[in-house]
Amino acid sequence: MKRFFSSVVLALSFAALPLASRAATLDAPLLCNESGHQFIADLAQQQMIDPKPMRVESNSINAFSPAQGAELTAFGFRVFAVVGYEKDDPMFRVGDGEPVAQSAYGVVVFGGESKVQNAIAGAGSTAIVHHVAPLVTAIFCKRS
Repeated sequence: MKRFFSSVVLALSFAALPLASRAATLDAPLLCNESGHQFIADLAQQQMIDPKPMRVESNSINAFSPAQGAELTAFGFRVFAVVGYEKDDPMFRVGDGEPVAQSAYGVVVFGGESKVQNAIAGAGSTAIVHHVAPLVTAIFCKRS
């Protein structure tokens, strides 16, 4: 009986553990020193994002979801969407309007615009900070 109880406790302990998660901080790429292709391709290769965009904006920005079990952060803020575009790159779908830039990428995080702006400035990033909604902010790099 003791052996059975130990086995049950052990099995329940493993069942209570969360699925293996992968964590990554995106601070370095968001210093805006790479292309949209490189940023998205690296995350897709590491299986940190779903390689198929969940949405394509009219300006051709492709929005990707973090992969199941992936925990992405940027400058201490939790990422809930990754965005990117590279002109003439088959990895990206084209929207029906004018593309935002030749190459662009970034993330959408949970955090107020001023806090995100302070974190970006403190890191020395040239990223653009854009208010999306209350406590939702985009961090965006682009090359014309």
